[in-house]
Amino acid sequence: MTCLCVTCGTQFSPADHPPERCPICQDERQFVGLQGQQWTTLEKLQKSHRNTIYQEGEGIWGVLTVPQFGIGQRALLMRTAQGNILWDCVSLINPDTVDLINALGGISAVAISHPHYYTSMVEWSRAFGGVPIYLHEEDREWVQRPDPVIRFWKGETYSLGQGLTLIRLGGHFPGFQVLHSAQAENGRGALFTGDQPQVCPDKRYVSFMYSYPNFVPLDAASVRRIVSALEPFSFTKLYGAWPGFVVQGDAKEAVRRSADRYLRALESVALVENRVTQ
Repeated sequence: MTCLCVTCGTQFSPADHPPERCPICQDERQFVGLQGQQWTTLEKLQKSHRNTIYQEGEGIWGVLTVPQFGIGQRALLMRTAQGNILWDCVSLINPDTVDLINALGGISAVAISHPHYYTSMVEWSRAFGGVPIYLHEEDREWVQRPDPVIRFWKGETYSLGQGLTLIRLGGHFPGFQVLHSAQAENGRGALFTGDQPQVCPDKRYVSFMYSYPNFVPLDAASVRRIVSALEPFSFTKLYGAWPGFVVQGDAKEAVRRSADRYLRALESVALVENRVTQ
């Protein structure tokens, strides 16, 4: 059987018994559920949950599992003339989902921002003919179900063709990557970020965290690096990890403005700490 962690939704390699623990949930960026480590299987999930597919933007379709499972993020299907890209992933894959996505043109490749969203990525790849999954080499250790379809890349950027570029930002995870589409928004560009930068409920801003559930902020150097890594790319829209969490206009300026606000807050805390210790 192939077990799924109930808390984060990660699928593990086939085995006779569930794993002793989920390394992703044991890590300080995540958590083990209040009921302790719990497991399920894809077959059980298929009986209790379903995926809903909805339009999130022009040529962009969201894939969301209901009721919520695991962390609760949604995947995004980006439609292009040369083949569709699945950005990020969810644990549930079933025949209905495959049929709906095939009606939209299928999937030619998968790319995932970071380990919290790896979920059932190998199952997704196999459901669409063994398409490649692009992950950054720096996060190889977090893959719980190794498979030849996974392609690790190195460096700071990687072209998928069609004006699509993976960008390593680091921060939340060493190999954290975002996806930039130069052709989206009539050539004005769009950025797909998952958790980092994370779109705030006030969608004029984004923010940065090392651990979201445990409220651990990201350090100033990492935030500056993120802004610098994104500087060469133009994007007017930014898609976060949750339905509707999209910066709709002038998203690049929103990232700059948000980083400045975040860094000012860190500096204020540092000033207070210095006064206390003096």
